[in-house]
Amino acid sequence: MTADTIASLLLARADDDRPGLVFEDRVWSWRASVAACRAAGAWLSLRGAGTHVGVLSENVPELVFLIGGAALAGHVVVALNPTRGVEELVRDARSTDVGLLLADGPYGEVARQMSEALGVEALGLEELTRSPATPPPATPPLKAPAQSPAASPPDVRKQDGGGEIGDLVMLIFTSGTSGRPRAVRITQRKLAVPGISLAALLTPEDVVYCSMPLFHSGALMAAYAPAVASGAALVLRRRFSASGLLPDIRRYGCTYLHYVGKALSYVLATPEQPGDAGNPLKIAFGNEGSAVATRRFGERFGCLVIDAFGSTETAISLTPDPSGPQGCLGRLPDGVLILDPFTGLACPPGRIEDGRLTNPEEAIGELVNTAGLGLFDGYYKDPEADAERIRDGAFWSGDLAYADVDGYVFFAGRGTERLRVDGENLAVAPIEAALREFGGVVEAAVYPVPDPAAGDQVMAALVLEGAFDADAFTAFLASRRDLGVKSLPRFIRVSRELPQTASHKVIKRRLAREGWRTADPVWWRAPDGLRPLTEAEAKGMEEEFVRHGRRHLLET
Repeated sequence: MTADTIASLLLARADDDRPGLVFEDRVWSWRASVAACRAAGAWLSLRGAGTHVGVLSENVPELVFLIGGAALAGHVVVALNPTRGVEELVRDARSTDVGLLLADGPYGEVARQMSEALGVEALGLEELTRSPATPPPATPPLKAPAQSPAASPPDVRKQDGGGEIGDLVMLIFTSGTSGRPRAVRITQRKLAVPGISLAALLTPEDVVYCSMPLFHSGALMAAYAPAVASGAALVLRRRFSASGLLPDIRRYGCTYLHYVGKALSYVLATPEQPGDAGNPLKIAFGNEGSAVATRRFGERFGCLVIDAFGSTETAISLTPDPSGPQGCLGRLPDGVLILDPFTGLACPPGRIEDGRLTNPEEAIGELVNTAGLGLFDGYYKDPEADAERIRDGAFWSGDLAYADVDGYVFFAGRGTERLRVDGENLAVAPIEAALREFGGVVEAAVYPVPDPAAGDQVMAALVLEGAFDADAFTAFLASRRDLGVKSLPRFIRVSRELPQTASHKVIKRRLAREGWRTADPVWWRAPDGLRPLTEAEAKGMEEEFVRHGRRHLLET
């Protein structure tokens, strides 16, 4: 067993009596937590070597023990996304060879239906750690229970071969915002390396806050693994709550939190209080936060916000550079290039004038790791998906970006988030970044809807703190030098909330499919200005699609 495994990092905590895991009013020492992981591993081993166990769960201690047990004993946790439908979950479980289902309380019925369809046993997640011991309430400063919540069984980690760098620990599905989810292989190395890297930001006295779901890679690699590697306490919240974040930070003395961009926006939408900066938080680390949101969050809560580029595949890593231009991801590292996906040639630098990219057609390309695969260990039994990403030894991310003349990189959207308006290709990320600066915007999503004659039209869905002011929005768009005429949204959907995956990524394919045919209010840029779309106008648009032989596009 090498140092660069999550198993070795866990075992380094086995004799540590400082607080290791906190959940609601319960606290486990690191010693007790590792003991519970060993117990979970032994329980899995009784069901056979290398068990693939599918789990449906919110952030609860048993899930942490299950992951640790799999790492120590050589089993595989298949992280199922409980926001998906039963039929989709059954397909996910079949594709990953799930032989056992474990479910947290809220998902018992879903697991039962899956069990019948798959012909595998489904049990409650609490079966892992049944114990009469009850830890005392957690009150700052955190105190660990004097008694372990589970007896420590014999060390079984070598029995089934667990603990080597390439050993499989988990299978995590990509979010599926633009297509079918794919199961990414999460190995010992893939968890340990980011954990060790981010542990440099922490000390054993720090407290890590984890409210993003542990069935996604972000929370595992940027909250769980750094806590294990550093010895900092890990505070779990069952589900993310925008209003509950600051009270939790204060209650548990959290100094570090992991986020995704949409979550930051929702926290910022909560009523601002004079004492918001009076909290122990030092660092917020995550990705996909807009430049506006990360700046406002840091100022409001008095912490350093580090917004990094990342994906479940973790094949490309960009280091944030606070000295770089606002909104940049950092500089292009050695071996990572921006290539034209059609020609394979390097894209020229972006020409930026008055904050606007003036040559998007040639500057925007795909981020490619030409030096290798990074931490990507492939998809699980999906050679078609592997072939899509790996070409001639290089990893093609599917993520669009451009770089300025100094090598600073700017995100320009996912591979499916391109629009073609009047023959011009547009990336949605710069449009979204601009719309988020309109007063009162909590969140903005930009996506394509078909044009009746050819190509796409730009549609935006907005979540607002108050009512939508069409005149103010029109004036705002007119003031934006970074938005070209073709980038201006033709349709504006005003929603109370946007459809999201459990990791708070907007499901744009659903928004695009609905288009303007939604119960939400929709405004459109008519010849006489921005105004509400009427039923008669919507019907007239559909008749245009029929006239151009493109009616089918409204049904896909």
